[in-house]
Amino acid sequence: MLKLLVLFTLAVASRADITEEEDVLVLKKTNFDEALGAHPDLLVEFYAPWCGHCKALAPEYAKAAGMLKAEGSAIRLGKVDATEETELAQEYGVRGYPTIKFFKGGEKESPKEYSAGRQADDIVNWLKKRTGPAVAPLADVAAAESLISDNEVVVIGFFKDAASAGAKVFEKAADAIDDIPFAMTSDEAVFTNYEVSQDSVVLFKKFDEGRNTFDGELTKENLLSFIKANQLPLVIEFTEQTAPKIFGGDIKSHILMFLPKGASDFDDKMDNFKKAAEGFKGQILFIFIDSDVDDNQRILEFFGLKREECPAVRLITLEDEMTKYKPESDEITKDSITDFCTRFVEGKLKPHLMSQDIPEDWEKNPVKVLVGKNFEEVAFDPKKNVFVEFYAPWCGHCKQLTPIWEKLGEKYKDSEDIVVAKMDSTANEIESVKVHSFPTLKFFPAGDERKVIDYNGERTLEGFTKFLESGGKEGGSPAAEDDDDLDGEDLDDVDEGQDEESDGEDDGHDEL
Repeated sequence: MLKLLVLFTLAVASRADITEEEDVLVLKKTNFDEALGAHPDLLVEFYAPWCGHCKALAPEYAKAAGMLKAEGSAIRLGKVDATEETELAQEYGVRGYPTIKFFKGGEKESPKEYSAGRQADDIVNWLKKRTGPAVAPLADVAAAESLISDNEVVVIGFFKDAASAGAKVFEKAADAIDDIPFAMTSDEAVFTNYEVSQDSVVLFKKFDEGRNTFDGELTKENLLSFIKANQLPLVIEFTEQTAPKIFGGDIKSHILMFLPKGASDFDDKMDNFKKAAEGFKGQILFIFIDSDVDDNQRILEFFGLKREECPAVRLITLEDEMTKYKPESDEITKDSITDFCTRFVEGKLKPHLMSQDIPEDWEKNPVKVLVGKNFEEVAFDPKKNVFVEFYAPWCGHCKQLTPIWEKLGEKYKDSEDIVVAKMDSTANEIESVKVHSFPTLKFFPAGDERKVIDYNGERTLEGFTKFLESGGKEGGSPAAEDDDDLDGEDLDDVDEGQDEESDGEDDGHDEL
């Protein structure tokens, strides 16, 4: 009997261990399985107390938890301090903060990655789409008004016959989008209230035109294109909250206007930028970045800009590889922006490759200094074996590598055929090599073949020496021609949209 009493007490204590902070469950290794059993639909944030992005997310995350709890929803939100619960974080492959995963049906294996924005409404809408019907029924005008009032964007299908072919297409489109609520109505009063006379799909939003009505052949593909072209503002400001929407969308061509909000002509330039955007909906995403915000300085640096050089405009593509374009004119008018974008769409622009001037003493030290203007000549010298570190001045891993790299340069400073070099990839770009993380180490062996070999070995003097003495065979691998794997998330990391781990699990690279 005493043994049973002890077991019962322990079980009760275990259940009581799931505490809450602002309606968010505090999860640990010891109560995680119990939480999954008690709450079949559970969103979990893995965070670090020192992570600035986790701190920014916290109030919105708590607000979303409170909204769901107030509704009586069975969906719950939890959080795990990954710096304390390292075993749990490792189990779910946490590599950066915050990492958010959705556990559905109490299943512990293969949780779904959270993929929407970081505002409370984004979180709630995403969860409701994941756990409920893709399309909610609207029975009357009050229900429609409430839905439109409560959401930044909502898509409503007006179908007099809910079983019609058009209604079925609408449902298929709704299944494909997680972060926007979809609803359908057949009620005549709702049709009349929103001045809809026939079967239609209307996107309601709290910005720009206020609403957009689909016009064309009703197919899933056409409907998705319509929604994706209209769900974001004509001009969207880049912030930590909007970054997931910007980079998670299907529009991979982005034009960015860097402009201080406090500028005397801010309204005029924004008006011109917005007017130009009207002609490129669905083709190019127009983004505004406040160049006076300290957190945005890394983005300016990524584009080779300084705060005092703003206002400025740049265009970037996030397709197979990241390519930047710079307008010939510094003017920010509707006509100049429209001309710039038109030439881009027509394929008439050449990529803009940044380069510093060649330093007068670039050959003076054992580690040679490369820039865009001398890279080709040095790296692809057919008589030299050139080992290059592509770095960023702010990269912690690069700073750790510096003394070792300098020793390597010293070791081979008198070599006739081996060159140890470095290049600041935040200020210099080259067409032949794409860099997606720092530091990136590449070897350019002698010969006319223009080969490139990635270094994947230990970052030690011994490892580098063995690699060079073997001609790039020990610790290296051939670099693919399309070695660039940059995408929107990487550009988001320029603004540190996710903080990397700094413990033993770190992969030794700082992402762009």
